[in-house]
Amino acid sequence: MAKWDQLTKAIGDLEEKKVMKILNKFVATNPSDKEVQEVIDACHKGMARVGDSFERGDYFVGDLIFSGEVLSEALDLLKPILKNDTSAKTGKILLGTVHGDLHDIGKNIFKSMASAAGFEVYDIGIDQSVGAFVNKVREVQPDIVGMSGVLTVALEAMKHTVDGLKEAGLRNDIKIILGGNPVTKEACQYIGGDAYTTNAAEGVRICRGWIK
Repeated sequence: MAKWDQLTKAIGDLEEKKVMKILNKFVATNPSDKEVQEVIDACHKGMARVGDSFERGDYFVGDLIFSGEVLSEALDLLKPILKNDTSAKTGKILLGTVHGDLHDIGKNIFKSMASAAGFEVYDIGIDQSVGAFVNKVREVQPDIVGMSGVLTVALEAMKHTVDGLKEAGLRNDIKIILGGNPVTKEACQYIGGDAYTTNAAEGVRICRGWIK
């Protein structure tokens, strides 16, 4: 068994008290930055297990939200003891629900999981115009733009947003991931996205793959 498999398993099993017990004991050893980073990686592996459990139907939406809270608590404990900021954010994600759609549950779950996975997430909210996305991309210069929508009308809004980013000369500098039940492989190609998902855990995995 690898050194931190127990921690990975505890996060994957949503055992909050066990996770914090392991981490508090670890922090008390005055670990090196390398050791802290190893523990952070083990935490992220645990989160991947949560995502796998969700995909199998063993976990539900509430479990995903709780796992994000546990991981955030874990990282908040670890980051202050890093002497060098090797825990720097994985990357930047700009996130928003497109114009004409007011749904945000899926977006918020993805936001929670992406933040817990180390991403710096900028959430511009619901019913966001093309201009709102374009202006925020210019401002924060994200690595990834996530567009969410549940209504079928959101598909055209997503396409307009991607077209707007192209017209602004910003499209080539970012990856675009689309989320929501209406989004299919064909719709993603039509809209001009790089990937799509209806699963927050899978979405985070895709984003981590892009940054690596």
